[in-house]
Amino acid sequence: MIDSQKFYPAGRPNILVTGGAGFLGSHLCEILVRDNNVICIDNLLNSFNYHNIESLLQIPNFYFIKKDVNEPLDLLSMSELKNLKIKFQGIQEIYHLACPTSPKNFEKLKIETLKVNSIGMLNILELARTYQAKILFTSSSVVYGPRGKDNLYFKETDLGKVNFIGGRACYDEGKRFAETIMFTYQQTYGLKVKVARIFRTYGPRLALFEGEMISDFALQAINNQPLIIYGDESFDTSLCYVSDLIEGITSLMKSDESGPFNLGSPEKYRLVDIAKKIIEMTNSSSTIKFLPPLLFMTPLGLPDISLAKEKLGWFPVIRPKVGLSKTIEYVKAYKTLLSPLMGKYE
Repeated sequence: MIDSQKFYPAGRPNILVTGGAGFLGSHLCEILVRDNNVICIDNLLNSFNYHNIESLLQIPNFYFIKKDVNEPLDLLSMSELKNLKIKFQGIQEIYHLACPTSPKNFEKLKIETLKVNSIGMLNILELARTYQAKILFTSSSVVYGPRGKDNLYFKETDLGKVNFIGGRACYDEGKRFAETIMFTYQQTYGLKVKVARIFRTYGPRLALFEGEMISDFALQAINNQPLIIYGDESFDTSLCYVSDLIEGITSLMKSDESGPFNLGSPEKYRLVDIAKKIIEMTNSSSTIKFLPPLLFMTPLGLPDISLAKEKLGWFPVIRPKVGLSKTIEYVKAYKTLLSPLMGKYE
């Protein structure tokens, strides 16, 4: 075992981010690379994710490895990382974000989802154990199960009820099991583990054409196409802007806390109201179209963030008008590339 905390003062800390080319991962890497060597691991299951990290590839202390975390990870054998002298300097922190989250392709990716929440989790924890690195896992609000009629807000102490043989089980129960693995490693090996339970997040780089809706709303409105809601007018949700969420994640890593912590916005928003706001902000002639709900994209509970406020001093500050404006501007920047793909919404 390498006690990596002893080695990095001569240079930048080495930080590994799995799923680093994804929506949350790319924003996290963008922040971390300012003061650290960042190893971004991603299998690019969503091919557009490469665009998320294109600008980072020009930075000398950013290292991208195309790799599936469900396969064993031997960092010492990767020639791309030789400058990091990992054998001597180790890895100080690991952020484990890798997991498929495509509502439209959920059925196709069930086995990959199952593996990353079990085999992938074990592989990353073994890596953390090898280098005695702090490890943070992005779990999900799905661990609480569906919201109850009298229980809209979830606390970290709520155990939740998940259908462990249902259609969503590979993700919902998978996240619960992954948390179990995390804390078992803490109890058995004394690892410094941290768990963040992420609620619905939006912003630039949120996947398009995958059923995530908020980013799709922007693209559809810009092209004067119907804004598609997978559900009805009552579909409401928590919505946290991505920079707030990343601040919560990094605050947890810097703290002495293990969690789990709820990270998200405690405010409730109807998607139909968000869609109308985007139509207004883009001066679009679009209408709103309702389609049957997607299995993966369903209304969930809202986070009680009292614990994060108390222990981490964290709470979201970006208002929807600002967050939506930034999301729209990002989509506009890629309009030429994305507009020919509008047929994917049909």
